[in-house]
Amino acid sequence: MSKNLSHNQQNTTRIIESAQRLGIELNENEAAQWLEAISVSQEGEDIVFDRRSGVFGHKVSMLDFSEKDLAHFRKLGALVEFEDIPGEVETALALSGSAAQSKIQTYPGDADYFERMNILSESQEEACQILGQLIRDKALATMTGPTYQLMEVHFGSYPQDVIVNEQQRRKGGSISWTPEEMEAGEIQAQTLEGEDITLKWENVAHDPGWCKLDWVVADPIRNELVNASNMLDVTWEAPDGTITPLDGFLDPYFQEVYLQEESVPIFEKLSQHVSANALEVYVEQLEKEVNKYLNKDINYGKAAKRMYNIFRLTGRYQEAALIRELFDEPASMLYQVWSLIRTMDESSQPDSSIPIERIQSQADRLIMSVITDLEGEEESVVVRHLLRLRDALEDQKAGQSLTDEVETARDEVINIVNNFFYEKLTTVPEIRGYMEAFLG
Repeated sequence: MSKNLSHNQQNTTRIIESAQRLGIELNENEAAQWLEAISVSQEGEDIVFDRRSGVFGHKVSMLDFSEKDLAHFRKLGALVEFEDIPGEVETALALSGSAAQSKIQTYPGDADYFERMNILSESQEEACQILGQLIRDKALATMTGPTYQLMEVHFGSYPQDVIVNEQQRRKGGSISWTPEEMEAGEIQAQTLEGEDITLKWENVAHDPGWCKLDWVVADPIRNELVNASNMLDVTWEAPDGTITPLDGFLDPYFQEVYLQEESVPIFEKLSQHVSANALEVYVEQLEKEVNKYLNKDINYGKAAKRMYNIFRLTGRYQEAALIRELFDEPASMLYQVWSLIRTMDESSQPDSSIPIERIQSQADRLIMSVITDLEGEEESVVVRHLLRLRDALEDQKAGQSLTDEVETARDEVINIVNNFFYEKLTTVPEIRGYMEAFLG
């Protein structure tokens, strides 16, 4: 233990020196405690249970989770979660993404949930039909309300190459359903040869693929808007107990915090079937996303979040600790602003049930947050765009589109976010070298 302690002290010293070069504030005690905790976590069981709060998850994930907003996330989870059906459907709801890292993500993006769903049935085909009915019932039941609006559902895979809304969709790709298409239970499309075809919900259910539901929620207590999503990982349990993932892959559990202690039995049953090389596969998936955000859809904030998860899971704790501190810097709050501008746009559409006053209030909150947390030219630029967006919300009442103002504001904000994260990340030689391997 003394050897590990000495090693952690050396790492803390290096982190402090790097933080000084980066020009970021560093809580030395918290950094040292995190390094010690993550070193100790390498021993013992993978899953940690917090009996007092009733949450559990992978030992590394639990180091970054705070109970401070647990009641809020459980309440929001009541909207997005699927209910158990005794003898037929078992579920386990968890937080994922930045919501599961509330101890370090001072400015989280969306409220991302992840739900394991195990369907017990005679056949896989029956399990797919049950899943299709559950998702459609859930979508229709939560289509619209005083504080929420369903935005999109991913379910089913394209049976062939088609054109939908003038966009080509590849065979096997995930089908995205609007609320209107959900109600109709079908999507109008064309073949590449121009022939009209209809994709029906019940016909694509046999190949459910990637399943996800997205809502915009206006929290009346916090007086803020949030994008809430639920990603499903669905398995079929045959009568002989065999477990089969309906999308062909059972997701690992390295970035999830489960919200209910009663979910332990289903989690334990399913986790036994996670591949022995799940960590390697998970890291490979994250690295593909890092590559995408460094080269194609340039977003250094998203790349930083993926790199943090890679580093903390692969023993590169110094690099992880430094990125961890970046999430608490004032400039990183613009990542949240960037996300919420999209949320405002989605919730202000003509058919939205969310009052425009709630959206205007969100704009006011963003403006005040930027004024409080930023300074100099960055503050002036972002506030100017947010004020224009706030004015455009008045025009929205008359039926005018926000599209131009939204795109302009988001482009400006993400540009500042990218500059901040790029400058900080490339200042650390180890992180810069890691990024350069993707840039070729």
